[in-house]
Amino acid sequence: MKSILIIDDDALIRKTLSSHLSKGFEVILAEDGEAGLQSYEEGMPDLVILDIRLPDMSGLEVLCKIREKNKNANIIIMTAYDDMKTTIEAIKLGAFEYLVKPLDMVELDLTINKAFQMQSLEDKISYLVEEQQKEYTIDNIIGRSPQMREVFKLIGSVANTRTNIFIQGESGTGKELVAKAIHFNSPFNSEPFIVINCSAISDTLLESELFGHVKGAFTDAVCETKGKFEIAEKGTLFLDEVGDVSPNLQSKLLRVIETRDFMKVGGEKVLKTEARIIAATNQDLKSLIEKGTFREDLYYRLKVVEITLPALHERKEDIPDLVAYLLEKINRQLRKNVKKVPPEVMKLLKNLSWKGNVRELENALTRAVILAKGDVVHVENLPMDTGERKIFTKELVPLRKVEETYIQHVLNAMKGNKTKASQILSITRPTLDKKIKEYKLSV
Repeated sequence: MKSILIIDDDALIRKTLSSHLSKGFEVILAEDGEAGLQSYEEGMPDLVILDIRLPDMSGLEVLCKIREKNKNANIIIMTAYDDMKTTIEAIKLGAFEYLVKPLDMVELDLTINKAFQMQSLEDKISYLVEEQQKEYTIDNIIGRSPQMREVFKLIGSVANTRTNIFIQGESGTGKELVAKAIHFNSPFNSEPFIVINCSAISDTLLESELFGHVKGAFTDAVCETKGKFEIAEKGTLFLDEVGDVSPNLQSKLLRVIETRDFMKVGGEKVLKTEARIIAATNQDLKSLIEKGTFREDLYYRLKVVEITLPALHERKEDIPDLVAYLLEKINRQLRKNVKKVPPEVMKLLKNLSWKGNVRELENALTRAVILAKGDVVHVENLPMDTGERKIFTKELVPLRKVEETYIQHVLNAMKGNKTKASQILSITRPTLDKKIKEYKLSV
């Protein structure tokens, strides 16, 4: 049962409110500010109904002291004096509502219900924010390889700063995940994290997205809008695929970084920004600089600290840990329980080239989980081209290695049935047994 603390020096009002509210709530009574503060500290009630005029201190003073103990405290102010100045001050100090005596009990009930509904919504939002922050902690970036250990060190070094950061890496390596880990592990994690994919928006629209525009700035500008720099405030602005920004917009972006001010499209007022910029790309910016399509001065402004993410094929020792983490995540999302990965399947996953990196691995596992009949990841439920990509990659390997890979692929496809496998391979059963022993294959 939810509890309500009533702080009022009028005994009749305390009795009336207690009689009315005790049917649905646990009611705590206090006759002055000091007693009210003590009762609040002892019981931490869900809501406070507070008189603005008390014999020992101002109700606003009590309000402030309660908010010091609990910044999310639900407090309804009541008074016999409909004073606009006091009303404004009470709301500014965090009161949920301001009611005038004599109280209308219907209005009081509606206000109490509204306060609890708002509190429930705030609790849900807080939970979602906490879950989002958990999703992007450093612990959730998986890897034990030397390359990933270096990435972790850099994240830890820059998280508490407002330094601009440049993340380099192939598509699917987790650039946005690293950017979010930096943001949500920083002292500014309650501020916005804003993402802009620079390659997905035309040059004209991108400028408006970044800086906002005033009414009439262009044909469809029917009202003034805020840009992402303004919305980000003291948070983080993540510019993904920054290599696709046009030279014209690069110069404007450079000015923002250097001066920390900007103007909306079509506007004249100078606005300030404190947002940290994290930029990322899968392109080689140095080659773009050589071609004259990317400004060198902007490049060095963005890469105060550079984080390079390795491709998945460069850190294959991390694949078992990644598979375990991704399966847990996928099972949670799909409400499944597919957690077992046979040795031959894990070996296959470790030997694939994964051109799409972690994103491709996650997609492959998602497909396998969806198609799984039990709790095991089977080879046949992985994408159909896995065997081919395992055999034919850009890496040139000895013929012996190709034979080993293909025999294992056929054995997996035949679920270890040596007779069927030898028929497909057009070799005798003894020859297959010899190859299995020679290459130490899984059956």
